[in-house]
Amino acid sequence: MQYTVFVVTILLMLVVTAAFAIVALNASKPAVEYAGVQEKSFSVRAKVFWAMIVAGVLIAVITTLDLPYAATRGDVPDDAVTIGIEGRQWLWLMDEAEVGLGDTVVFDVSAFDVNHGLGVYDPDMTLIGQTQAMPGYVNSLQVTLDRPGTYSLLCMEYCGLSHHIMLSQITVGEEAAAADTVPAEAVVPAEVAAPAEEAVPAEEIVPADEAGATGEEGE
Repeated sequence: MQYTVFVVTILLMLVVTAAFAIVALNASKPAVEYAGVQEKSFSVRAKVFWAMIVAGVLIAVITTLDLPYAATRGDVPDDAVTIGIEGRQWLWLMDEAEVGLGDTVVFDVSAFDVNHGLGVYDPDMTLIGQTQAMPGYVNSLQVTLDRPGTYSLLCMEYCGLSHHIMLSQITVGEEAAAADTVPAEAVVPAEVAAPAEEAVPAEEIVPADEAGATGEEGE
């Protein structure tokens, strides 16, 4: 990339140098009639001016179609998790700090005091999203947290003496539904969980009439 930039820079410098050389060489030639040059120059200038106007309008329209000014949240899934974040010197105040794996999270970001820059980093400290935190305004940042682990929120804009310690974290774990599921091997059959009373051997069962006679003899 650096080599490409270097080559492009050299080429542009050569073009500028050539332009200066052409002007210097033509300066020694006899001057042509000014009125004709002026008329031609004005004609070219008018065409360039209107071309720039049209190009500017087209570029402005095309580049602002996707800007989030009207709806900063974009297309949000019904099951998205919304977390409010407020930047302060020098911490992030969050509504919650734990979400499920695979959740789409919408961070509604604002600031209490000065401008901050919110950067969301995955467990490998790779930047996956960023937005501006400004007093009196809410910017929404939508990201999908599809890796378990600890995500870091860092301030990306110098905001004062302790800017470097402005760090908060969000833990991403398994979905709650998966956590509440009991493995099949852990389910105990009802007959095992509550065994029936032990059966009395047949020879130990005394008929009612014999039991009554035995009682009379004892008296």
